[in-house]
Amino acid sequence: MFTKPDDLPESAIAGALHDLWGFPAESLEYQPVGFGSHHWLATDATGRRLFATVDDLTAKRRTARDTTDAALDRLAAAFATALALRGQIGLTFVIAPVPAAGRQVVVRLSARYSLVVHPYVSGEPAGADGEFTSDDDRRAVLSMLIQLHDARADEPHADDFVVPNLDALQAMIRTPRRAWRTGPYAQPAQDLLHAHASDLRMLVRAYYRLAHRVSARPDRMVITHGEPNAGNVLVTGNGRVLVDWDSALLAPPERDLWALAGGDESLLNRYAVATGVEIDEEALTLYRLWYDLAEIGGYLRLFRSAHEETADTRQSWGNLRHFLRPAERWPQFMARTS
Repeated sequence: MFTKPDDLPESAIAGALHDLWGFPAESLEYQPVGFGSHHWLATDATGRRLFATVDDLTAKRRTARDTTDAALDRLAAAFATALALRGQIGLTFVIAPVPAAGRQVVVRLSARYSLVVHPYVSGEPAGADGEFTSDDDRRAVLSMLIQLHDARADEPHADDFVVPNLDALQAMIRTPRRAWRTGPYAQPAQDLLHAHASDLRMLVRAYYRLAHRVSARPDRMVITHGEPNAGNVLVTGNGRVLVDWDSALLAPPERDLWALAGGDESLLNRYAVATGVEIDEEALTLYRLWYDLAEIGGYLRLFRSAHEETADTRQSWGNLRHFLRPAERWPQFMARTS
């Protein structure tokens, strides 16, 4: 995120680092990187550094009935898996969290926020906006995924194929049109939603059909990272590493392959040859569609709520306009009515 949360004092982060990690931070520098979590670089008097990540648990609730406790549990399971992958399996490309006292990988700072701490890694992302600039980097990530999918470690939660905010999206489509007056992007977002409401309904139906078929093969599930894009791959002096394991799940391998293969379809053939696993084209489509619907629902929920003009909302508005083009992005589903 580009802006700090205004309801979380940095003293709370420094206090947790001191009390639970034994790390007396002399400075906390906000890092406007990534999109979804808040990050700080913590440095002590000796120059040691840790990377502290704060997640808004209310934003990580996936449905109206979801809770912040459940969101915290999902984070804890995901990061515990990363710790096991590095510590027990020896996957050195996994940047795992630094456990707190009591071996916790995630701690709760408040009713709303959680904290996870990682070692500071000096490196550059393998590309901008999630897109790889080097074929070598993309092939290196494929090698990581082959090793990851073969690993057997403490397992995260299994994918239940729930799309975050899909219930809210469907409710917004069904609700009679009354002007949104919640902030500068409210009315434009509502206009965009209603311009594409019919196509969105078809996309949702298509998603449920695909999820029903893909979920019927639980034997194909492996440990997945969830977002092995260029932004989560750092090129360091010691090689490439994979960060941000908060979305780790037990899931079909295509969860990690759909975006990577978008730039080079031959990678799917390499994966199949290396693993003996036949690629499921429906699963590839499922996860690409999951991503679009999650992005659309999340940004519309943001603009339906009170918001202001910030760097984050400007970025969110641009992202919404990119993803909310169903007829252009999903022409194969637009002619279907069931």
